Amino acid sequence: MSSAAGEAVQSRQSVAGRAGFAPALIVAVLLLLASVLIGVAAGAVHISPLQILAIMLGRDGLASGDRVILLSLRLPRVITAGVIGASLSLAGVLFQGLFRNPMAEPYVLGTSGGAAFGAALGMFFFPRSALLGFGAAATFAFLGAVLTITLVYMVAHAGGKTPTVALLLSGFAVSMILNEASTVLVYMKDELSQNARSLALWLHGSVGFSEWAQLVWPVLMLLVGGFFSFRLHRVLNVFALGEDYARQLGINVELSRAMIVAVGSLLTASAVLLGGIIGFVGLLVPHVVRLIVGPEHGRLFALSALCGASYLPRNCHFPMGQRPS
Repeated sequence: MSSAAGEAVQSRQSVAGRAGFAPALIVAVLLLLASVLIGVAAGAVHISPLQILAIMLGRDGLASGDRVILLSLRLPRVITAGVIGASLSLAGVLFQGLFRNPMAEPYVLGTSGGAAFGAALGMFFFPRSALLGFGAAATFAFLGAVLTITLVYMVAHAGGKTPTVALLLSGFAVSMILNEASTVLVYMKDELSQNARSLALWLHGSVGFSEWAQLVWPVLMLLVGGFFSFRLHRVLNVFALGEDYARQLGINVELSRAMIVAVGSLLTASAVLLGGIIGFVGLLVPHVVRLIVGPEHGRLFALSALCGASYLPRNCHFPMGQRPS
């Protein structure tokens, strides 16, 4: 009787979630459009919605200063913030589903520590290096995040298995070690140097300055990560009932776990590449969306990506306290 009652309650919740998904999706799309419009209109130079429409349609004249501000400064920043928010939100859904904990976030496996250490190495020892238009901090932070998650997975993997508890513990340990190593690098250098100030600013996250060329690879990684995230939504739905149950249904738990970690880490690394370490988004957005549409991961992925893209502020920090147009 209790099992039948539980299945009935779960069925009613699923129906309610599906019924509320369409209105929530429409609201999320409208919020995203409003966020983009506000982001490109607000600033030291106000650009009205009609001017924005005229610029986008190419009817404002070739020598328009507003056109330069909109297309070269504000629009890249807004899209950058959207890509970061969507990437972190998708990664948050993946890791919360993997660990069956709504308080998990994209940096739970130590990518923040690896990114911080990589950024410190790049900024202090290879300040003039660049890759695909990104500076030393972003380039080495991306590499640090990727190498760290690889190391964490190797440490947790033993006997052909990678338990979730071992993943969490190894991620926490590696992250703490790399965070302390980053602190040591800062103290080895002049704390008042420009590089140290830039590193501190970058570690708090920034989408202040972006160029169109820098968006190519992060957008591609977001599309790839989003595609595989939706492909994994049924696996995550089964994982919510326990890994033993997933094995009984014939799911390769180890392979699925590895894919979830890889996709989530790719999304997190792409966000780090664009804006540094920006927290809170990947934790808050999936949790709020889950309260609205329920625990089904297909709906969670779609709505979290939209809400994450509209939630992240247009800018976080600006070098030397200056705010661009």
